[in-house]
Amino acid sequence: MIKLVIALAAVILAWLVWRQWSARRRAAFIDQYPLTGILDQRLAARRPELTPEQRAEVLAGLRDYFQICHRAGRRMVAMPSQAVDDAWHEFILFTRHYARFCRGAFGRFLHHTPAEAMHSPTQASDGIKRAWRLACAREGIDPRKPQRPPRLFAMDAALLIAGGFIYHLDCLASGRDGAMGASFCASHIGCGSGCSGDSGSSDGDVGGDGDGGCGGD
Repeated sequence: MIKLVIALAAVILAWLVWRQWSARRRAAFIDQYPLTGILDQRLAARRPELTPEQRAEVLAGLRDYFQICHRAGRRMVAMPSQAVDDAWHEFILFTRHYARFCRGAFGRFLHHTPAEAMHSPTQASDGIKRAWRLACAREGIDPRKPQRPPRLFAMDAALLIAGGFIYHLDCLASGRDGAMGASFCASHIGCGSGCSGDSGSSDGDVGGDGDGGCGGD
């Protein structure tokens, strides 16, 4: 009996070690993948108003998004930036590159799900909350009391993206359609009234469903 328990414990330990190694390997794969070489020209054609430096920032935001999708597993993560979503759309059009990337980064194909096609009215809202918490964790930001929004949530405002999603830390400035796009209150996403982990189960009115999301398939 004791030998069986020891053997079972060894199997569990080996599985945990393998899981951690696999997670680190996939995260490194995402960080090292040559997104710029594949997408820069396509993004330039889609968003000609962006400078090379701004396109590089958008592609860094896409890498951030893929990393938080990796962290979320199969749970829905909404897309908080129109500019980054444009880059994701362009990547999907490179079908072989994208399929190969998905295998290395996630071990499965990462689908893009438009907000209007999600399974329930709360799925997009849960997804944007999860995106906020994971993006904040990635940049060392307190999601409940942020001093600044994480890059994915700041992207469209910083780059003056027409039709973008604008997130305000000051809720009095949110809730209106601005000249660039829809504006939302980021502190509501940050679960000021309470939330648990990164499960997306918090209460509160949340704006900014994003254009789509990953996971949940």
